[in-house]
Amino acid sequence: MSDWRIFLSKAQKKRKRTPSKPRQPGQPVQSPPTHAAARAEQKRRYQRSSRSNAPWIWGGGIVLAIVIIAGIFLFVQNQNQNNSNQSSGIQGVVSYSNLSRNHVTGKVNYPQVPPVGGDHYPIWLNCGIYDKPVVNENAVHSMEHGAVWITYQPTLSSAGVQTLQNLVQGHSYVILSPYPGLPTPVVITAWGVQLKVNSPNDPRLAQFIAKYEQGLQTPEPGAACTGGTGTPLP
Repeated sequence: MSDWRIFLSKAQKKRKRTPSKPRQPGQPVQSPPTHAAARAEQKRRYQRSSRSNAPWIWGGGIVLAIVIIAGIFLFVQNQNQNNSNQSSGIQGVVSYSNLSRNHVTGKVNYPQVPPVGGDHYPIWLNCGIYDKPVVNENAVHSMEHGAVWITYQPTLSSAGVQTLQNLVQGHSYVILSPYPGLPTPVVITAWGVQLKVNSPNDPRLAQFIAKYEQGLQTPEPGAACTGGTGTPLP
């Protein structure tokens, strides 16, 4: 065997006999990272990040909820206000509540002109058209039965009076009469509601009749408006 082959053979045997460096006591065993370990580390980092961001997420959610609730509250409040302003659906109608309904025999001092309700005579006024003023206390009783009372200034033109007469034709629970001292040329009234207008051609008059003749405000719906007192025009 040649010298260089002898030398190579000895070197290989020496490498095989050389032991690996012993692990020192307490030294952790190093192992190459695996996919499972990488995923576990990624999960731990995500959890730490989530915990650090949680206060901001919760705080933002609370603020958003407050904004939404406030918006809903304002919307409902605005709708209620609109409904209150337009409860009758007819512009200019004024409502009155807590009206007494006692039967009396003496004259009643009504605060409105004409009256919108209150104490009244035991006998109601027959519904229809009158060319002379009628008694308040009888007309109020008719309104308790669901009648609409249209009053006009005695100085209203004959054409205006004819317009009002045409308006009430065919209605069983409407009274039409002149009324001295009205604040406007025409005032239309039902129990607890009233509308003042300047013209007998105002379209709100017909709307008022359609809504309040035997309307929901009537204390005694269906009660008679004939067989009482008064003689309306034929």
